[in-house]
Amino acid sequence: MMKQQDIMTRERAEAELACLREIFSEVRLLDKQYMEQLQRQQVERQKLPCQWHDFLQKEHQCDRCSSLEAFLSKKQNTKLEILETDVYFVISRYVEIDGEPYVIEMFKRLHDNSVMDTLERKRLVNKLIGYKEKVYRDVLTEAYNRRYYEEELKQKNFAAGVAMLDLDDFKLYNDTYGHEVGDLVLKTTADVIRKNIRRSDTLIRYGGDEFLLILPDMKETEFLKKLKKIKTDLVQTSIPGYSRIQQSVSIGGVLTGEESIESAVKRADQLMYQAKNQKNMIVTENITYDENGEENTTREDIKQMILIVDDSEMNRAILSHMLEKDYRILEASNGVECLEMMQQYGTGISLVLLDIVMPKTDGFEVLAHMNREHWIEELPVVMISSEDSESYIRHAYELGVSDYISRPFDTKVVYQRVFNTIKLYTKQRRLSTLVTDQMYEKEKNNQMLVSVLSQIVEFRNGESGLHVLHINRLTGILIDFLLQKTDRYPSARQQQNLIITASALHDIGKIGIDEKILNKPGKLTKEEFEVMKIHTIIGASMLDSLEFYQNEMMIKIAYQICRWHHERYDGRGYPDGLKGDEIPIAAQIVALADVYDALVSERVYKKAFPHEVAMQMILNGECGVFNPILMECLKDAGDKIHALYVEEAEQR
Repeated sequence: MMKQQDIMTRERAEAELACLREIFSEVRLLDKQYMEQLQRQQVERQKLPCQWHDFLQKEHQCDRCSSLEAFLSKKQNTKLEILETDVYFVISRYVEIDGEPYVIEMFKRLHDNSVMDTLERKRLVNKLIGYKEKVYRDVLTEAYNRRYYEEELKQKNFAAGVAMLDLDDFKLYNDTYGHEVGDLVLKTTADVIRKNIRRSDTLIRYGGDEFLLILPDMKETEFLKKLKKIKTDLVQTSIPGYSRIQQSVSIGGVLTGEESIESAVKRADQLMYQAKNQKNMIVTENITYDENGEENTTREDIKQMILIVDDSEMNRAILSHMLEKDYRILEASNGVECLEMMQQYGTGISLVLLDIVMPKTDGFEVLAHMNREHWIEELPVVMISSEDSESYIRHAYELGVSDYISRPFDTKVVYQRVFNTIKLYTKQRRLSTLVTDQMYEKEKNNQMLVSVLSQIVEFRNGESGLHVLHINRLTGILIDFLLQKTDRYPSARQQQNLIITASALHDIGKIGIDEKILNKPGKLTKEEFEVMKIHTIIGASMLDSLEFYQNEMMIKIAYQICRWHHERYDGRGYPDGLKGDEIPIAAQIVALADVYDALVSERVYKKAFPHEVAMQMILNGECGVFNPILMECLKDAGDKIHALYVEEAEQR
């Protein structure tokens, strides 16, 4: 069976080959094509010229090629080659590099022209020990690797504390900052752990962002104290050059009993994923520490819930007995009870074990309801049924189940499938939450920067700055009513938040208008008004000059609003005389909001109009022609808009 350590990337393979060349006299990499040619030649009993003839002094291939045997068996072979007075030690190792099969051949000359003496033998042993040490080390973190665990530890049985550690949010670090920063996080993590363990302890990079700790002869109190210290130090340690990255780790720990290390690792892994369900926690079989380091004496409150749905009490009892040690169990005897519990607990349920044939509402009807309510996207379902026909299974997967198990089932198989499914969804939920939080933070920062910039414009315009706030809020109200009223503008739905944020930039072009015109207390002359109209083009040009951000949707929408928020539906606006839906819907919405706020707000050149008067002026067409649908939205939203201004006035 292939081992994980024999599956590698090209980059890792090159690093390992470089290491091997320091130890062996000769190293070469044989690809699939050469090995298949070698196999054909042996089958046809032909002698393929030996590619090592200069080194081995052979004219043809061996009758029994260790490399070919390694290739066919997908294992590692060793061999001694004796040629006259020379002895060679040969290792042939099967590997897969980027999914393609290869054999690594390693040759070591044991002596030159005489029988190998004691010194030479000692040197050989030392070099082979060095090779083994290098093979067992993770190049990035210098911790032991998964290969070391598989070959040296997994089958052993001794008293120890065993802990699985998984970095929270690691994928997000890679996606946000790049793999180099991800590597730095892993190195820092390994360094912190090493500072907290003894020389007799073993740190293993188990895979990806998971680490395994083996701590021999550990008492429970010492074990918990050490895990807590590791967690605390990781949280408090900043990543060099990236102080914004806040590390956290989820840890599952067990003390070995009369079992192998492999068995203890599996138990620790299960506890680690219970910890990961809430993030930055330590979970052992008796005690948990939450993210604040507070001790809880029970694990019941953090156990993940499983809902078992089956009309057979015996089947529910069997499944419950199998899972209750590590999970909180809910039971339902039919589909109606199942849906009621889903309604009550929501995503507090980590997984549903669902039968198909049940009274009242069967399993397929439950799945159909979950799809209608979009619950299936958040709540994994494993179907367990005696129905094993292809059509049943296919239909279940079409309705969104994560797995399908036919009765009679193997207890261990069911447990592992349940564990794997919950593990996957836990990671997905956490990542989804993080991405949402990140997007919210980005949106908040965008809004803040846009607000600052727009306030600068308003300050220069001699206004209070409330105009920008009003336009933001009015745009939000109008677009909400528009999306409820019609599906005519799908782009508005997709870009709703961006339109609201970008609306604050509608008058940014006024920064280029002379203050004498901008703040004139009376009516503008015809010439002055022509200058004022240019602010639309100035604002659009400013945004158009941001060449590095031209593909950003925010900039595209802001450009539309800046340039065309004074266009009118009948084509009598400016600067381009656009008509109807030639005007982007974002600009149409902001145009209406802008006119309403201008009417109900006091300016240096006029008093504020009452809400009712402003509404009548707009609806009568005294301020230009607007989209009829938007006019309906304005009428429907009139009371809400008025209340907004009344509330603001009361707060002043």
